[in-house]
Amino acid sequence: MRKVLNAFKRWVSSLTNRQRESLTGYAFISIWLVGFIILTMVPLFESLIYSFQRITIVGGEGIRLTFVGWQNYINLFTTDLTFLSRLQDFIFEMVLFVPVMNILAMLIAILLNRQFKFRGFFRAIFFLPVIITSGPVIAELLRQGAGTLPIITESGFLDIIEQILPPFLNGPLQSLFSQIIFMLWFSGVQVVLYLAGLQKLDQSMYEAAQIDGANVWETFWKITLPSLRPMIVVSSIYTIVTLATFANNPLILWISSVMFNPNLGYGYASSLAWVYFLVIAILLLITTRFVSPRDKGYKVVKTYERIGR
Repeated sequence: MRKVLNAFKRWVSSLTNRQRESLTGYAFISIWLVGFIILTMVPLFESLIYSFQRITIVGGEGIRLTFVGWQNYINLFTTDLTFLSRLQDFIFEMVLFVPVMNILAMLIAILLNRQFKFRGFFRAIFFLPVIITSGPVIAELLRQGAGTLPIITESGFLDIIEQILPPFLNGPLQSLFSQIIFMLWFSGVQVVLYLAGLQKLDQSMYEAAQIDGANVWETFWKITLPSLRPMIVVSSIYTIVTLATFANNPLILWISSVMFNPNLGYGYASSLAWVYFLVIAILLLITTRFVSPRDKGYKVVKTYERIGR
């Protein structure tokens, strides 16, 4: 044992400072990495295997696997109209919810970034729902009608939308206006991200823009928005993942109900989950592709940086 310890000490003393820092970093993430492999990766690959199986629980024998190939996926796209309908509504809701939630969060962050009394208190108020809200809390609030503004429901605005728009747009838009408060509740993290981005902006860029005659509207579009584009990417990804994995998501509820259905079971539920995962991955890929920063968007910012110097 002593020889092993001495050999280890000699090996550590022979490392460079950079190698020691890397070794320390790997030591810190090793616990998370082991937990991720055991608790996430192994069940993930098991669910992929289950998606090609028909799983039945037989008394006295336990779990019985029957290989069915792509049959679960074929049934998914040919017979499961409930899943396809909810998946379509989910995609349209993401197209509406993500931009609206990011716009609301950015506007709130710009207001909270100004100098005024009790600024810290109002920042805490907007972040507080992130801490206290959970699936049952949100479900109860939505059941009581606390997710929307009374003026929207009392004015008959939702009925007008239902009469004018086609069904594939009617559902997502009604969901948008009926859950406007719900979106504010879930914008706390996005507000913090945009606040962090705003506080890193160099005020000399705004001073240079004012000298050049730029107004507030022009400085927002030419300086603030391009500089916040990395935060927009992170905020959009966070919003999609949060809404997609929320406990009251209709797709999550449907997959859970299918899982305990004796006629369908874990195999079919696994195929639903993998299709849902691929759709979310595609949405994230599209988001990062069209929202990610480009050098072209920073030309004005770089110009003002040179002027400020």
